Amino acid sequence: MKSVLLHSITAFGGPQGHLGMMLKTFVDKRKDVSKEELMEYVSFCQMLPGASSTQTLTLIGYKRGGLPLAVATLIIWILPACTLMGAFSFLVTEIGTEKLQTSTFQFIQPMAIGFLAYAAIKTFGISVTNLITRIIMFVATIGTFLFFKTPWVFPTLIILGGITTNFSSIRIPEKEKIKPHHIRWTNIWLFVLVFLVAGYLSETARKQEWQNRKAYNLFENFYRFGSFVFGGGDVLIPMMLDQYVVRPTTPRFADSKQNIIRIDKSELLTGAGIVRAIPGPVFSIASYTGGIALKKGGVLKQLWGCVIGTVGIFLPSALLVLFFFPVWQNLKKFIVVYRALEGINAVVVGLISGSTLFLLKDVSIIPFNFLACINIIVILGTCATLILTRLPAPVIVICCLLLGLLI
Repeated sequence: MKSVLLHSITAFGGPQGHLGMMLKTFVDKRKDVSKEELMEYVSFCQMLPGASSTQTLTLIGYKRGGLPLAVATLIIWILPACTLMGAFSFLVTEIGTEKLQTSTFQFIQPMAIGFLAYAAIKTFGISVTNLITRIIMFVATIGTFLFFKTPWVFPTLIILGGITTNFSSIRIPEKEKIKPHHIRWTNIWLFVLVFLVAGYLSETARKQEWQNRKAYNLFENFYRFGSFVFGGGDVLIPMMLDQYVVRPTTPRFADSKQNIIRIDKSELLTGAGIVRAIPGPVFSIASYTGGIALKKGGVLKQLWGCVIGTVGIFLPSALLVLFFFPVWQNLKKFIVVYRALEGINAVVVGLISGSTLFLLKDVSIIPFNFLACINIIVILGTCATLILTRLPAPVIVICCLLLGLLI
């Protein structure tokens, strides 16, 4: 647990950086797992929705000390980052939405778009390797850009991508027949039960206009995100933008007096940028977003928003990984899983690309003035720096903050 705590306050750089540090700490130094085991954990967690780095570290704890140590590892890993991001939600609230556009944080938003563009380029080289995945990625990019305001565009594209690549039995033929295996269903039933109860309470709170309906809606939103997000924080951020920024502006809600959660785009993108500067999981942005979502209810409710966001986003990740891993040796023999994963990964690239384009159209790059030039330089500079150098993400964030301070 001491090693996990040290890891949690020094693990910068997102999932790629986290993996390198896990190899150094838990493989080379501590020998908790072998390199082969760790890479199998990583591959397995990539096939599940949720926070992959968090799930991988949870499995290391599970292997070392069973369920109790797995839970302790999860809590220790997420606590520092979630605490920092929750505290940052109070800072942004104090600054105010209007001042974010002219304050030290004014270039954090274009920087966040630069990070998304880099994620699209990076994942393209890994996941788009043949004609069918290129087609899937292109369709997903166009679909995301055109239908970003449609609530079910993300899960629909993911399902269609998984189905599409399952039509190929030549490229990835099935060779092994699966033997029956005893499965303990407790965690998956708990996962489904929480999903159904959260959905029921959220919908009931909406229809009956409960006084604390936003809290129920918030938990359901984040539990749903944690249950369906493939591709990590770079996909979670567009989903949150859709839920809390774009949807409230649609005709259905724009003229409505419903007490729904609305978040200013500048607030959300500021959080998306700052989360790159702190160690730990990118999913900790849920703690920040939860606090911002309930900030109008006062300090106590804002604090509860941070807690709800944290629990809602990480709970499904933990339940899924602890259910599926014990049956992984049999599950991985189902070739349908690998075929679906190929299509899902291609869709993820399209989701990130389409989201980048959608966000780009709202950034001040036209008319062509001084501020627009700086925004363009920040977006392209962030992306190019990440591609061409090994400069740590926190350094990029600090540079953008200094730029905002000087201009």
